[in-house]
Amino acid sequence: MKSAIEQTTDFLSKLVSIPSVSGQEAEAMDWIAEQFARFDVEIEKIPLSDNLKTDPDYSSPIPGIAYNGRHNLRIVRRGRDRSKALLFNAHVDVVPPSEGMDDPYSGKVKDGILYGRGACDTKGPLSTVYCLLSMLEEQRIEPDRDLIFHFVVEEENGGNGSLAMARHGEKADGCIVLEPTEGRVLTSIRGAVWFKIEFTGVAGHSGEAGRTRSALLMAHEAISCLTEYHRDLLASSKGIDLFDAYENPMPITFGRLSAGNWPAAAPNSAILEGVLGLLPNKTKEDICREMEAALLGSGLNPSDFKLTFTYRHDCSVTDPTGELPQGLLASGRAVGIDSKIDAMTASCDAWLYNNYLEIPTVVFGPGSLSVAHSKNEHIQLLEIEQAASAFLDLVSKKGNHESIG
Repeated sequence: MKSAIEQTTDFLSKLVSIPSVSGQEAEAMDWIAEQFARFDVEIEKIPLSDNLKTDPDYSSPIPGIAYNGRHNLRIVRRGRDRSKALLFNAHVDVVPPSEGMDDPYSGKVKDGILYGRGACDTKGPLSTVYCLLSMLEEQRIEPDRDLIFHFVVEEENGGNGSLAMARHGEKADGCIVLEPTEGRVLTSIRGAVWFKIEFTGVAGHSGEAGRTRSALLMAHEAISCLTEYHRDLLASSKGIDLFDAYENPMPITFGRLSAGNWPAAAPNSAILEGVLGLLPNKTKEDICREMEAALLGSGLNPSDFKLTFTYRHDCSVTDPTGELPQGLLASGRAVGIDSKIDAMTASCDAWLYNNYLEIPTVVFGPGSLSVAHSKNEHIQLLEIEQAASAFLDLVSKKGNHESIG
């Protein structure tokens, strides 16, 4: 009979081979449900609805996505004490393959490393809980509390799957959002807003400079303005625990600019899109207001631009001395992970569980963010086995240290 990690390798390799970009996760979701059915678990499909689009925290960077007929998964492994529960969250969607990415859905394994889109972000971290259940079965261990697993859609385009689960409701003593953290226990997660600015100018010939107003130049001015705003925001965000170790934990990125159709004509429209991070001294609402004020203060008129936000995440902060982070830290070290408490300089779905459901939430998992979304995305199988072993230690109280509950 195959060991737990061998079974997990087969599971992950197949899961990576199923393309599941945001909005197209149905096949992967159904296959996961089939595979988890081999364990002593309760499996529930949580239906999604197009009504999700009316939620004030709905994210919409990808137009045209529908929800009727789609679902998340809620899976429960009952434990000895059913009054207590530990929740795990992982997303099934992946970003599209990178340029130059050979065979992105191969799921091939070489020298203990599994390759392919989603191997690191986050099908690999998701597979740690498959490995955990395999270990519980293999070693005939009963977890000390209920284990609840949320497998969700659309984290990559703003967290709509976890938003739906937060609105559905859940009770637990702690939550672990599975993301690649190199074994670190992340208790402070920065927020982010994705913005879109549409500029309106006056088109005209290059020889009529006095009669034209280039929307492209407006976009250039906006980039300078928002770069200065970010510099001031970063300076005012110093002194926050865990984030101060990073030079720029909340960067601004201008990812897309489109304008014009002819080199010798001033364009009458331009669209600028990007993302701005935020730390716990600000809310997403603060940032939205301040960005608009900065643009207006730069000399742009209200009629010159339309600013919208397609993705808005608040920060998530959990007391690093609490039972969950300290218990997971000790369990990680007990199985050989060189772990520490740290901050996450990217955003993820943790805030939906921590802020809305008021469940102490950390982010933890195998893999490295440095290879996520890259053409060389991969994960080491040993890291998956170690993370699963840490979870096993945490929920079976095998060690001499305390765990939550």
